[in-house]
Amino acid sequence: MWQKPKRPGNNSALSLFDAYGGKFPPSLRSCALFRLPQRGGSLPKASKMPRTRTGSPKQGVEDGGIVCKTPLPPGIKDASSRHGQNSFLFKAGCGIAVLVLVLCAAPLFPLDFASIELQPGDDIPQKAAAFVAELSDEDALAQTLMFGWSGAPPSPYLLEWIEKRGIGGVKVFGWNTPLPDNPTAEEELKATITLAETIGVYQKAALARPQKIPLLVATDQEGGMVRHIKGATSLTPGNMAIGASGRPRDAYLQGYYLGREIAAIGINMNFAPTVDILSNTRSTLIGTRAFGDNPVYAGILGAAYAQGLKDAGVIATAKHFPGHGDTALDSHGVLPRIEASMEVLWERELVPYRILAKEGVAAIMSGHIAFPNTQAGNKPASLSRYFLTDILRNEIGYKGLVATDDISMNGATFATGSQWQSAFEALDAGNDLIMSAGNPALDGPLWGNLLAEMRRSETFNKRVREAAARVIAIKLEYLKSPNAPPFIPDTGKIRDRIPDAESVDFYRDIASRAATIVMEKERVFPLTPETAGSVLLAGPDLEFFSAGKKAFPNAKSIWAAPEFQSDFLAMVRNADTVIFCLRDARGAALLRTARYLGKKIIVLSVLNPAYLEGLDWIDGAVAVYSDYEESFLAGFSVITGRIEAEGKLPLELDIN
Repeated sequence: MWQKPKRPGNNSALSLFDAYGGKFPPSLRSCALFRLPQRGGSLPKASKMPRTRTGSPKQGVEDGGIVCKTPLPPGIKDASSRHGQNSFLFKAGCGIAVLVLVLCAAPLFPLDFASIELQPGDDIPQKAAAFVAELSDEDALAQTLMFGWSGAPPSPYLLEWIEKRGIGGVKVFGWNTPLPDNPTAEEELKATITLAETIGVYQKAALARPQKIPLLVATDQEGGMVRHIKGATSLTPGNMAIGASGRPRDAYLQGYYLGREIAAIGINMNFAPTVDILSNTRSTLIGTRAFGDNPVYAGILGAAYAQGLKDAGVIATAKHFPGHGDTALDSHGVLPRIEASMEVLWERELVPYRILAKEGVAAIMSGHIAFPNTQAGNKPASLSRYFLTDILRNEIGYKGLVATDDISMNGATFATGSQWQSAFEALDAGNDLIMSAGNPALDGPLWGNLLAEMRRSETFNKRVREAAARVIAIKLEYLKSPNAPPFIPDTGKIRDRIPDAESVDFYRDIASRAATIVMEKERVFPLTPETAGSVLLAGPDLEFFSAGKKAFPNAKSIWAAPEFQSDFLAMVRNADTVIFCLRDARGAALLRTARYLGKKIIVLSVLNPAYLEGLDWIDGAVAVYSDYEESFLAGFSVITGRIEAEGKLPLELDIN
């Protein structure tokens, strides 16, 4: 049986990694400009980042100080004994006693969320527990549910869940900002404004209920390839580009700027950062969503990103616990199995969560992945008490909120047979918020069976109320803060706030800092129009051709795809230099067909650079980790020598 290894020191975030040969970089508190060292280097010691308010959410009615123990007024018993049960004094005394009992039975904590006042130093988890203790079973259960909807306008089905049940939150997906092909800037802005209006409708419905509890409004706005709020929001290089730049300040500012944009439309919770370790470099689900394959760096960059979101007023959610990066499978369709032992997980996948727990990250998302070589067996980690309670709560010491990934994903439902059973097992295991992309029937199995189980089992009732208390606690801390996103967005200001004008230069700078010379033979760089001869641009991205034509105005171009192999090879034969845009395995297979044609071949790797493995025969490669327009420009600027390559490869590859 695995046991947590003993570590020297006080187990603080600073001493946690002494055994790894490295310490935290300087001044994460201010996210100062510094770089993580290259692989194998050491990290200078630093102060800790500011901690979010944490505390035990387990304090219930008894230790929360709200149980009425007021004694009966003095003299009641004497009045009864001296004057008899029919006497005036006895009846008056009984009336007073009944009044006292009624007052004691009445809620001693306001059931109106809006009326709860917070003072500096308040124990927020205790206030939340006291509030939830007065809720009905229905209202407590509802706070643990978060549902999505289809389309852009408000969904009558989701509104029914908000108005009649008082659910805890709503989830925004990419399909909630539908756009036509090749949308104009005005069409993108309109889609963003429509989403803000819809969010306002949902919040109005929630605030109209007697308890006046606002909704958690969540999305996945990670940066890079995952951008669920489309429309006018910023395009960004993403996490792996930040991993290549090596600057926690870049991670902080990405979280901050993304947070400011989504806050403007009323979103108060972001399911980001992704802190999965890219242990399997061919993972298509994670890929460039990861900072890289170094667990310590992922934790440091994730902590900085989370602080940026917090400073923008948005709840950060680290994901996908305990780690989704060591599989090429996608838990949307199947239940992936990761064969790593608990010893490996503790020293690798769990390291970022150990950092983030110490730094007080507000929320963590559990993933639908099985780890058969641990005590959880083949049960998804998202439904496993071993991972969520024994490891995350008890061993790591995490105090915040735990939310599930979409409970309707096959990775969850294949294990249980139904959505309601998955939701039950998720709550029972230690999740606090059950997220589903759709909304089940109002009186269907999910609601009916969970409520029945609450009424049947005192243990499950207590677990649901503990979960609801964490939901209320995070709402108290974040939704009552001075910089909280508006419940009802001001759509008139969205045009000025999205995209965030201050972020434009920053994202361009990240793209430039991330660009990495991965391999180079015979000093092929810089490659200029004068030294390249006739140039062929081959790739599957319009932005690649646009950036390439700026660098090599006379270059020819071809859309590179396996189905056009004969045309591709014909054009390669007529070129001196081929600059190939590589984004996936299909592209790598096509490029190999040109290996023996005797041409100078330069690769511009976008997204995951792992597809460079096996291409050690090419003349040079530059990685930019993103198909963002500025990343293509940065890549060509490195190729031509206009800028120096500052980036460092954030994962180990066999390419030389």
